[in-house]
Amino acid sequence: MAGLKNDVGFSSINVTPDFKYAQNRYKAKKVRDYNMTHRVAVLDQDLCQPKKCGLECIKYCPVNKSGAECIVLNEESKKAQIDEDICNGCGICVKVCPFDAITIVNLASELATDKIHQYGANSFRLFKLPTPKKGGVVGLLGRNGMGKSTVVNILSGNLKPNLGRYENPPEWNEILKHYSGTELKQHFEKIEQKQIRASIKPQQIHHIAQAFDGTGKELLDKYDERGVSRELIKELGLENSMEQSLKELSGGELQRIAVAAATAKDAEFYFFDEPSSYNDVFQRTGVARVIQNLAKIGKSVMVVEHDLTLLDFLSDYIEVLYGEPGAYGIVSTILSTKIGINVFLDGYLPNENVRFRDKKFSFDVSSSTTDIFEEGNTIVTYPKLVKKYPTFSVTIEAGEVRKGEVLGIMGANALGKTTMMKMIAGVENPNSGSINKKIKIAYKPQYLQNDIDVEVISVLDKANGNPVEGSMEEEQILEPLKIKKLYNKSIKNLSGGELQKVAVASCLLQKVDLYALDEPSAFLDVEDRIAVAKFIQKFVRSFGKSAIIIDHDLQLMDLISDSIVIFEGESGVTGRATTPMRKAEAMNRFLKSLDMSFRRDERSLRPRVNKLESRLDKEQKTSGNFYYKH
Repeated sequence: MAGLKNDVGFSSINVTPDFKYAQNRYKAKKVRDYNMTHRVAVLDQDLCQPKKCGLECIKYCPVNKSGAECIVLNEESKKAQIDEDICNGCGICVKVCPFDAITIVNLASELATDKIHQYGANSFRLFKLPTPKKGGVVGLLGRNGMGKSTVVNILSGNLKPNLGRYENPPEWNEILKHYSGTELKQHFEKIEQKQIRASIKPQQIHHIAQAFDGTGKELLDKYDERGVSRELIKELGLENSMEQSLKELSGGELQRIAVAAATAKDAEFYFFDEPSSYNDVFQRTGVARVIQNLAKIGKSVMVVEHDLTLLDFLSDYIEVLYGEPGAYGIVSTILSTKIGINVFLDGYLPNENVRFRDKKFSFDVSSSTTDIFEEGNTIVTYPKLVKKYPTFSVTIEAGEVRKGEVLGIMGANALGKTTMMKMIAGVENPNSGSINKKIKIAYKPQYLQNDIDVEVISVLDKANGNPVEGSMEEEQILEPLKIKKLYNKSIKNLSGGELQKVAVASCLLQKVDLYALDEPSAFLDVEDRIAVAKFIQKFVRSFGKSAIIIDHDLQLMDLISDSIVIFEGESGVTGRATTPMRKAEAMNRFLKSLDMSFRRDERSLRPRVNKLESRLDKEQKTSGNFYYKH
């Protein structure tokens, strides 16, 4: 072809339309390569709604305007599709999409060689993998949507890593070559030769009850390959749950039976996904010891857990998962437990020189008391209350809740914590005592229903009493809690964490005096737990409201509470609640009942559990100082 060459090496004459398109595509790709970045373009199939929008992403894409087809409408899915090879990462499509369906991220180009798995075009991808440690517990710490399911499926042998080549997956010899010289090569060799057995405790434990039609004893008998069911039943407090059908068990009982069943299998690799959910603090420590015992007999154990106190207590190592939820996840190098948690809270990985969060989470060294609230500014006072049922009774000492105060309620399950909330709200009448001031209360229950096919926006509008879009409530509540992106999603399609945040938001949207939230931390990741706790406290104080919080996450309760009521007694038989106490006094009393002592991390100031029988543990317990600020 004769003629002068242009700046990318093509002739400037005799150009056909197809050749012109190839030329434009080449130009776009050359600009992308010059920027030395690896492009991640992800489209949320649930949020993309071409029929309801004007295809703004396609119209306003500058690469499309240059003549190349960067964003097109896929003929099969009828959804937008982005060509990551020529996308210049400008982010215009992200801004103009009315449904927040597009995520565009520019990553360092060297990450491209560390891609472990990608599910398809414009879908989630995982970079790097955590390394199992024989005889150790590795904690995976990160936000929901960072790829923990992908990690466990790959390491357990249920998913073959495609190294990002979803259209042309590699064979095992190529995968093993990729991991040559690493600890993971031996792990994958065992997977290829079918020599590794994995035992997995899933996050969604209710699926177990749906799939297995039998009692707890029958389930354990089926999976007890190591002959340890009797010990596990005792350690996990399951003596009264064995003869019941799984469908009749509480969430906590089902969770502990799931932990027992996973532990009882004879495997080389064990994975526990959020083993603390629905369990009280006493039960969580039992679960932690069961998991630690696996490592002590030489097993490889990995745990995903969002209760930082529990994760700190049971882990030997930490690997941080960071990235963009639902778009991509990156696994950090392995770290000690202390350093790993502090690095996560800082939002900065010094070894990789990567900042993955704009701000770090801080912890207040002060211990709030009800003294900060003005005298007489009381929302509700209550005398000594007694409630009796045929097989259970609860006694609650007199107390009050003041305007702007967050009252924490702590204690084992089945001691009457929810009953106290209902009596204060006037939903249930006590057998003895009466509430002297009727107040409006909004209640977020412990167990949430997700079986309704209704858009999130409709649920929020109903809770608010008026449309939330464009309202003051949207700015004050929904934007800080990052709910807006979920508006057009159906309730039944929400993840556990998304459903929890919608439930918290729906509660706070109601025009009441007192907000009662039962386990607002359930299924939330660590970042959301801290953010939601701080938001609730700020919201309550800013608008002169009050809140009662029931939760089993010790760090969250330490962070959010101004005063605390402690429930004691015998679960399911009799409960006794203290009058509201100063936080330091209440935490010290509660930790003593757990035989657990706290110290503050010298760097992050977060609460840390002292190792049992350590020097600090012994010193604090001897002095009666179980809580660091007392």
